[in-house]
Amino acid sequence: MKSLEELKAIRETMRGQMGLRSEDNDRIRVVVGMATCGIASGARPVLNTLSDTVQSKGLTNITVTQTGCIGLCKYEPIVEVMEPGKEKITYVKVTPEKALEIVDQHLIGGNIVKKYTIAEVVG
Repeated sequence: MKSLEELKAIRETMRGQMGLRSEDNDRIRVVVGMATCGIASGARPVLNTLSDTVQSKGLTNITVTQTGCIGLCKYEPIVEVMEPGKEKITYVKVTPEKALEIVDQHLIGGNIVKKYTIAEVVG
């Protein structure tokens, strides 16, 4: 169990991120599907990896959030990356290891990891 002070600090951090979501449209949004199918496929560790990595690397221009059903259950866990002025990129069958690669190559390096995109997996 975390101490009361740690929980308050987490709440304030998350409250700040929640406010930024609606106010700041120039941020990169990373959305993880967290419906039942996503969770059953391992989306929670993916979400945690993305969130922890973005925070530990100090990537203040990126918001990691979750959503419900994306509608492609057999491709879960699904991660969508939405950059202002660019087409949405959908990554499928994401693992925590793939999530780290997506952070390094796509979110930091600006290069889409094509081998994990829906177009490559389905195409």
